[in-house]
Amino acid sequence: MTVWSTVNGHGTGAEFELSFGYPDERAFADAVEQLVTDRVASRIAAQDNTLWGPDAEDEAAKRLSWVRLPESSRPLVSDVAVLEVELRDNGLTKIVLCGMGGSSLAPEDICEAMGVELHVLDSSDPDFVRSAIEDRLAETVVVVSSKSGGTVETDSQRRAYEKAFTDAGIDPAERIVVVTDPGSPLEESARDAGYRVFLADPDVGGRYSALTAFGLVPSGLAGADISQLLDEAEAIRPVLEQDSADNPGLRLGALLGVANLAGVDKVALANAGAPFVHFGDWAEQLIAESTGKNGKGILPVVVADLDSPNFAPSTPDEVLATIGPKVVFDRIRPASGWGVSVDAPLGAQMLLWEYATAVAGRIIGINPFDQPDVESAKAAAREMLDGGGASPTPAFVEGQVTVYASEGWLDDDVTSVEGAVTALLAQLDDAHGYLAVQAYLHRHRDAALESVRDSLAVRTGRPVTFGWGPRFLHSTGQYHKGGPPTGVYLQVTTQPEADLAVPDRPFTFQEFLTAQAVGDGQVLADKGRPVLRLHLSSPGDVAGVRRLLG
Repeated sequence: MTVWSTVNGHGTGAEFELSFGYPDERAFADAVEQLVTDRVASRIAAQDNTLWGPDAEDEAAKRLSWVRLPESSRPLVSDVAVLEVELRDNGLTKIVLCGMGGSSLAPEDICEAMGVELHVLDSSDPDFVRSAIEDRLAETVVVVSSKSGGTVETDSQRRAYEKAFTDAGIDPAERIVVVTDPGSPLEESARDAGYRVFLADPDVGGRYSALTAFGLVPSGLAGADISQLLDEAEAIRPVLEQDSADNPGLRLGALLGVANLAGVDKVALANAGAPFVHFGDWAEQLIAESTGKNGKGILPVVVADLDSPNFAPSTPDEVLATIGPKVVFDRIRPASGWGVSVDAPLGAQMLLWEYATAVAGRIIGINPFDQPDVESAKAAAREMLDGGGASPTPAFVEGQVTVYASEGWLDDDVTSVEGAVTALLAQLDDAHGYLAVQAYLHRHRDAALESVRDSLAVRTGRPVTFGWGPRFLHSTGQYHKGGPPTGVYLQVTTQPEADLAVPDRPFTFQEFLTAQAVGDGQVLADKGRPVLRLHLSSPGDVAGVRRLLG
């Protein structure tokens, strides 16, 4: 039987209400009590790097400044506001963000919540890049965001925009704003080029950077009220720092961690009336990249809105988490018995889930601040671009679809796309398996393909994630390679309408995108994960694939 409890912000000055459901009341209560006894909340607030064990101390020592961002990021508000007015007065009203992972997911969510327009370019797809550049270039300002300063996708996008501005007789220095860490290669080159530069706190990891310059600069330039966002986070911060059994961050982290130890190793994230309907995409990176390592982790599964006719109920190995004010657990019960409803404004949600993820990492026994398996996919892509990787051999071709499969699971007598998909789904473990659909496509033109997540979840009865490539490589990619070996992987790639050169680079955007898909697939295959890739010869022709996967 599921037991329910609630905590809220009444009397604290913060707006939040969380309801928790758990089938093991004693295990949950004991975990919360232990967290309070160990002073975990106050020690996180004090940036105590010893909380996650000796192996995590070095990394944690330079990754905990996110706890003070509601206050330390405040000076950005006026600086960004001054630049926003200047740009608007000059008729520059289209803000494009070139960034990956934490550099783009938070600003996209913030701007959506506040009803302002931000154009996010987080792809290597040549058609996507070209369409972004060709749209209102004369009105465009580009924010180039990269923590390391060396993210290849972002560097390639910057180069393409620099050429477009120059070809149009526009000085790139008037149109490009850079956000990066102090001392990065991008800072040096940007200052040499005369670009405006905003520096982020180097002691905050990318997935915890929503309230740094990475989240605030592009959002503020697009017109979002970033002061309000910081106010929302600051209001809940004192509550999250308290060593109390009513601390919502401790309770949420305990729920996720204790459920994980009990074998409920996934969390289904569903919107329940929140105005930020893509919050799950941001939380997905935070949770997956923080926890998916050493064969452990929590897999976030971003599902349809709870009111959608395509909503698939959670499975017995998922915590069901709803975001927003709607009361839903009176009609939709989590199959596992573990559930949580989180109602809070966006800034508070972000800081709350950051605390909870760090707490869950302590309970699970991992370092929530590193990403040891992300580099493997990057290295494989570089090897492909350098000509060192073997070109994959198709299993077969059917019509407009060329089929590739990793070794060891697809029988030679399978000669149809439908048969190959059926064979892949047959590899799913009925108790803990999940399917990851990875679409290396134009995420606006081909947006209809995203609906296959829901239909495949119904078809398989298992959790299904959907990620746009290459952006998911900076999000769930860590979990796929470092988490429990329970996934099967379906890649979808396509020929572009036309390729696009990356200025002053020895590869094109399509060559880079293909190398990313093939390289990541090879890393997954090397770890024994089944991988199926469907390559479409006609760009934008996803209708047939949707029918096959439905």
